[in-house]
Formats: sequence, C-alpha cells, structure tokens
Amino acid sequence: MSFPQLEPRQPKKELIPVAVRILSAKLSSVQSPQARPIRTSPLNTKKVQSELDDDDGSIDDSFPSRPTLSPFLPETMLRPRLRVPRLAFGLGMRPMVNARRSIHHVPELPHDYSEGVPNLMSPGGFSLAWTQYMKLMVEKLNALTVGTELEDKDTKTIALMTAREPNQAPIFNYASMAHNNHFFFQGISPTGTPMPDALRSDLEASFSSIETLRREFIITASAMFGPGFLWLVKAGPGDYRLLPTYLAGSPYPGAHWRAQSTDMNTLGKDGSARNFINNQAYGANKRSGDLPPGGIELEPLLCLNTWEHAWLLDWGVGAGGQGGKVAFAESWWELIDWEKVAQKSGVLRPDFKSA
Repeated sequence: MSFPQLEPRQPKKELIPVAVRILSAKLSSVQSPQARPIRTSPLNTKKVQSELDDDDGSIDDSFPSRPTLSPFLPETMLRPRLRVPRLAFGLGMRPMVNARRSIHHVPELPHDYSEGVPNLMSPGGFSLAWTQYMKLMVEKLNALTVGTELEDKDTKTIALMTAREPNQAPIFNYASMAHNNHFFFQGISPTGTPMPDALRSDLEASFSSIETLRREFIITASAMFGPGFLWLVKAGPGDYRLLPTYLAGSPYPGAHWRAQSTDMNTLGKDGSARNFINNQAYGANKRSGDLPPGGIELEPLLCLNTWEHAWLLDWGVGAGGQGGKVAFAESWWELIDWEKVAQKSGVLRPDFKSA
C-alpha cells in the first residue's frame, strides 16, 4: 500500500504580519530613558504626525515607566513580604519613643575594678562577670518593663512584685539576677576590711568560730550543683544562717511564694534546713501577717556568686584539684568587706531590731 506524498504546510500569509506587529510592539516597549514613548495607531495617522511635529524632547509621564506584567503573574506575587516584629511575653505594642528609653542602668561600684579584682578576677574576668553581664541584664529588663508600672522600680522591688506571677517569670529572672549580681560585688573590696568585734561575736555565736563559717561557705558553694548564690542572712537577733539560692532565685521572704529550686546537697540531712525554715515561719515569735510557705523573715548580708561566668574564665573547671569554684571561693573570702556586712546586720546600731 502506498501513501500519497504530503507537501510541507506553508504558513498562512495573513499570520505573518500579525506576528511581526506583536514582536515590534514588544521591542518598542523597551526604550532608553531618553526616548519618548509614542502610541501608534494605524487608524489615526494624522494624530501621530501631529505628535511628532510637537515633540520637544520631554518624556511623556502618561505612559508607565516599566513593562506591563504578564496577566498570569499578579503583582501581589512579586511584592516583597515585610515581616512585622512581634513582642514576646504578651506585652503590647508601644510607641517607638518609649522603646528607646532606658530607665534602668548598670550601677556604679564603690571601687574601681578596671584592672580587675585583685587575686579574684582578671580584667577580662571582671568585664565578663560585671560589665557585659550586667549590661545584658539591664537591656533585657528595660525591654520587658518599658511603658509599664515596673519601669521606674528598682530591681529588688521588681523581683518582689513579679515573684507570684508565672507569666512575668522573665521579668523576675532578669531583675533578681541583676540585683543579686550587684549585691555580690558590693560585698567585696580590693583588699578586704577587718571584721568588727560586734559582728565577730554574733557570728561566732551562730557558727562557733569564724573559721567554721569560712569552711561552711566554701563547702556549701562547692556542693551547689548548678549556678546560683550563697547568702549569709540574719534571721533574728544573733541568729545567722547560710542560704543557697539557685539560678536567679531571691533570698527575700517576699519572693518565697515563687517555687524555687531545692538541692539536696545543701538541704542538710533529713531535711534539717527545711525544718529550720518551717520553724521560723510558724514559731512563737512569728510576726503578724502571713508569710509564704517555707518563708522566713531574714535580712541578706553577704553573698557569693557561684555562676560559672563569675569564675570559670580565671579559675578553670578545677580538674585535678587545681583552681575551680573552690579556689575562687577561698580567694573571695579574703576580699569580703566586713564593715559593710556589719552595717547591713545592724550590730553597729544599739537600737537594732530584727529584719
């Protein structure tokens, strides 16, 4: 069976001019900035000639300055998407003028440690533990409290006001941490100061000897498995105790409503420390007004910072019994400003009343 030969199909002549006109229109839409776009219309040649005669070299603003987009690509698909920043922790949007305010500032220390803390921190260690860390705490605290009732409160007050509010936990952490770190640096001096006799007598009554107090400080700090602060507190006339707090935990009774961490390494055998706390809270000398469960009436006098950023850079991890947190605590003891501790305890005032 044979098939007839098919001749090549020739394009229709009437389609060629149409294709040429479409291509010419597309090419004419891409013009140099100096070219003046002119609409051509085969139906009105007189109007075209008139526009050419009146041409003064200016650009006609009535035409778009960009090629027309394909009808299959809506312009909304090509627009950049702007990400709107969101504030964390449920805080509402505030005017930008308020966002620039800095109510809280890094406080000044009573001594110049620009060259480091002698026998305790190098210049780099001090910069990390104080300058950089406090700046971070203050920045975070300002960002969370600006425009609120807390923005003009001191860090201790903020910690106490937010201790019972779970949704304000970040504010509590930053405020309490800033206060605790400042308290730590306030309790030391470049060379340390002698212990007043009145304070020595009270401490010996509570710890049997100053050496026992020193040893308890170092051993308890070493036993704290995790960062925090170890406090010397006064729970009443002549009654001094050591109180560990973890992370940004606060020693103040008003913050004891907050569920703070407990480490059995420092709680004592059979919960003896817990029994002491409960007895203080519900004993015969309990003041009027309810205290939080486990809370005691006390006054913080001194604290040791056990956070790694305070000692790791200069003292290392302490492998092989060299350096580490224990060596840091031993050096810190030699720099305690006991005069300031005595002032906080009230032993230098004859009319002292328990905290």
